[in-house]
Amino acid sequence: MVGLTLEAVGCRSTIGGRCMIETADGHQTEAEVVGFSGERLYLMPTGDIRGLEQDCRVIPMGLSSMAHVGPGLLGRVVDGGGKPIDGKGPVHTTDTMPLHGRAMNPLGRRAITEPLDVGIGTINSLLTVGQGQRIGLFAGSGVGKSVLLGMMTKYTKADVVVVGLIGERGREVNEFVRKTLGAEGMARAVVVASPADDPPLMRMHGAMLATSIAEYFRDQGKNVLLLMDSLTRYAQAQREIALAINEPPATKGYPPSVFSKLPSLVERAGNSDKGNGSITAFYTVLTEGDDTNDPIADASRAILDGHIHLSRRLAEAGHFPAIDMEASVSRLMTEIVPEDHQEMAREFRKINSTYQQNADLINVGAYQPGSNSSVDEAIDMHESMLEFLQQRITESVNFDESIEGLESVLQHRKPAAMSKVL
Repeated sequence: MVGLTLEAVGCRSTIGGRCMIETADGHQTEAEVVGFSGERLYLMPTGDIRGLEQDCRVIPMGLSSMAHVGPGLLGRVVDGGGKPIDGKGPVHTTDTMPLHGRAMNPLGRRAITEPLDVGIGTINSLLTVGQGQRIGLFAGSGVGKSVLLGMMTKYTKADVVVVGLIGERGREVNEFVRKTLGAEGMARAVVVASPADDPPLMRMHGAMLATSIAEYFRDQGKNVLLLMDSLTRYAQAQREIALAINEPPATKGYPPSVFSKLPSLVERAGNSDKGNGSITAFYTVLTEGDDTNDPIADASRAILDGHIHLSRRLAEAGHFPAIDMEASVSRLMTEIVPEDHQEMAREFRKINSTYQQNADLINVGAYQPGSNSSVDEAIDMHESMLEFLQQRITESVNFDESIEGLESVLQHRKPAAMSKVL
C-alpha cells in the first residue's frame, strides 16, 4: 500500500472492476481497480482500510457499474454507494442504471425551449434558466451558495429534486436535510451524501450516483432538478486518485484526467434524446481564495450553459442572494424568453452596471449631479434596484411575479426611456 493506493498481484481484473479484500480474521473491504502496470493492479478502497495488512487475499468480483434506482428513493438519504443512511430501513429499488451514464447522440437531444421557474426573482427575471440547462454557481466559502441551493430545492417547479452533497462537512449534510429541506422538501427529493471524510472514490461515486438517479427519473418523463454541491470536490477527489497512481500533475496540481472527468459528468444532464423528460442541473464551483480563474472554475465555465457568481462583497453587506449581476450570465436566456423580456433585462443590467462603474465616485461625493444623465438615472434607481435584487430565505417569487417586479422597477425611469423598453 502506497498512500491511498493498494497494489495487488496474482489476479486479473478490468478498469472499474470490483475487488473484495479479505484479511486473515475475515474482515472484508471493497475496492475498485483504478489502474494497472504489468502484473500489478492498483486498487482504490471505497471503505475503511484499517486492519488491512500485507498478503491479504484479493478476490475479483467483476464489474459493478450499475446504480440501483426506483421511486422508492424519493424522500430518502443514501451514501455514495446507494446505501441508506437516514435510519428508515432498506431502500426499495426496482431498476438499475449505468453508474457512468449512457452515450447520447448530441443531435438527438431535445432543444431547450421552456423556461424553468426556480422561485428566485433575480434568476427568473435576469438570468432565466431553461428546462435542461446546466448552470454553475461560482462562489468562495461562506457567501450563501448552500442557502441558495436550499431555496431552489424548495421553490423550483420540478417533479423531482436530486441533491448531491459531495465532499461537504458532515454537519452541513445534517443541516441541509433537516433544516433547509425539511419534511416538505424531502417528499419529492433524493439526497446522495458523500461527506469530506469519505474515501475519494466514494465521493466520485456519489456524484455519479446522483446523476444516475436523475437520469432514471428523466427517462420516466419527469422534469428533474439536479443540485450538486460541489463540482470542485468531485474534481479534487479525482485529483487524489490520479496522483495516487502516479499521474503527473499538469495545471496547478491537477492531472489531465480531472479535466476529462468534468465534461463526462456534466454532459449527462440536460434534455433527453427520447421522451419529454429533462434534467436541469446546478453545480456549485468553489473558487478558492475567491479566484475566479482557478483551473476548475475556468474549466467549468467552458462546459456549462451559464454561470452565476456570488460576491463576497455583497454577502458582507447583507445583500442576499449575493448574485453579482455583472459577472453572471445565462447563455440560453435569449432562446427561451420573448424579446420584451430580453430588452427589460438588458436595460436593468445596463443601469446597474453604470452605477457599479461609478460607485467609487458616487460614494466619496466626487460625482456632481447633472454631469451625466445615465449616471443620474442609475443613482435615482439604485435603491429600488437593490430592493428588487434581494430576497428573503423564506420567500418564494414565481416567474410571473419576477417579470412584474422587473417591469415595476423600470417604470421608475423617465417616460422617454421607458418607451424604448416597453
